[in-house]
Amino acid sequence: MNFETIRSITMVRHGETEWSKSGQHTSSTDIDLTAEGREQAKALWTHFAEGEHHFDGIYTSPLRRARHTAVLAGFSPEAHEALHEWRYGRYEGKTTPEIHQENPDWTIFRCGAPEGESGEQVQKRCQQLLQDWADAGHEHVLCFAHGHILRALACCWLGLGLEFGDHLHLDAASISRLGWEHISPAIVLWNQRLL
Repeated sequence: MNFETIRSITMVRHGETEWSKSGQHTSSTDIDLTAEGREQAKALWTHFAEGEHHFDGIYTSPLRRARHTAVLAGFSPEAHEALHEWRYGRYEGKTTPEIHQENPDWTIFRCGAPEGESGEQVQKRCQQLLQDWADAGHEHVLCFAHGHILRALACCWLGLGLEFGDHLHLDAASISRLGWEHISPAIVLWNQRLL
């Protein structure tokens, strides 16, 4: 994979939803932001409006909660299917404690989702996304998406297996940035919260 032309990827997890608040796994269920989630997205607008930010590619997951966050943050992003959240299959709508009743050792990054996506499928999707952005000539990308797919994207950027995603935490409406430490892909900023 050759994505060295990309200098930075700024990643924003969508604002709070009822299911993110309750800890329910949400992939294809297309729910909207809570009032708190909308306030979080507006705080993102202030952050981006006040700073020195230049993006030559701005993307969002096609799901409403990510798109709405992007719009409230002041952007008109292009929807990209590869930023869709990890598809949870039978675990859609369930919390981690509920899933652990069935499989005590389960994490999405090590086990994938029954009747949903495997780790291999998600990894391939993230690698293709990085290649698409590189092929488009992007240097500085901004994307709005979801907790698990953004953590998987970070693993792929770093050249690590998805299992490393178990060690990354992302809050709603947080900002993270992938970049470089000299010639090595690196995490430049992780899980910055504004509210």
